[in-house]
This record gives sequence, C-alpha cells and structure tokens, in this order.
Amino acid sequence: MTNFEKLYNEVIKKSLVEKFGYTNPHEIPKLTKIVLNVGVGDAVTDKKKLNTAAEELALIAGQKPVMTHARKSIATFKLREGMPIGCKVTLRSDRMYEFLERLINMALPRVRDFHGITGKNFDGRGNFAFGIKEQIIFPEINYDKVENIHGLDVCICTTAKTDEEAKALLTSFNLPCKK
Repeated sequence: MTNFEKLYNEVIKKSLVEKFGYTNPHEIPKLTKIVLNVGVGDAVTDKKKLNTAAEELALIAGQKPVMTHARKSIATFKLREGMPIGCKVTLRSDRMYEFLERLINMALPRVRDFHGITGKNFDGRGNFAFGIKEQIIFPEINYDKVENIHGLDVCICTTAKTDEEAKALLTSFNLPCKK
C-alpha cells in the first residue's frame, strides 16, 4: 500500500464524509484511474520521435504505453488513417497512487510558477484534466539524453458525482487545482 493510498483510507475518506455527509461508504469519491497521453505531431515524418516519446512515457509511468493511431486522413498534414501519432498509458490501483505521489511531490514543484501547466479544469463529471508542457519536470527523465521536448496530457478520473466533490478529493491530496 502506497503513502497516498494510506492517506486516502485513513484521513481523506473521513474528511469527505464530514464535509459532504455521506451515509453509504460507496458514495465516498475515490480515484479510479489516471490517463497519460502524448501526441507527437512530428511522428508523420519521423517515427523515431514517436518511439522516443513512448520510451520516455514508459519511464514516467512505469508501464509500457499503447500506441494511438489516426482516426481519419488529413491531407494538409500528410496524415493517413491508421498512422501511429501518439501514445497513452492508463494507470490504476498502486501505480496510479505512486504516480500521483511523484507528480504532486516531485514533478509539479519543478514547474516554474505553474506556467508549465495548461488547461486546469474539471469536465463536469468529476474528472480533472490538465496538460504539462515539458516532460523534463519528471525526475525519471535524464535531461542530457532528451532530444525533443514535448508535453503530455494528464486526466485524473474519479467517482465523484460533482466537480465540487472531485475538487475536495484532489485538494486533500495537495494537488493545485482551480475551478
């Protein structure tokens, strides 16, 4: 059991019950998954950039990413349907809590004035999504070996019914989120 999982089970659950008055323990919001997504637009002309992005995402997430493919052709971008253009990872249970702990305690404090984070918002269903402009904020990435700087999208999915409940859950993990 990770530190954040212990924190959730011992402290955060109780505070959410006090704040929102849940009667059923299954009503208490919890994290379900974290999805990391990297889109590599240059993958159309250079496959090596996509492979490098996938290797870096594997280092960050601790699990092998899945390649994502273009859904339709776009002639102006020389993109054909089915071409690999990105990669993604879905984290659940222990790996999810470990990643969240590394993100909050190590990676986000390295972002200068939070200008490196884009689109901090809730989607209306209790999920929180934001973008990171540079992958080099993660300590797993060796800055000297990085050829191209690219960003990644992070989507934190919860079982919260409202954005207010999701915000209370995520701020109790010390995640800097605004509505």
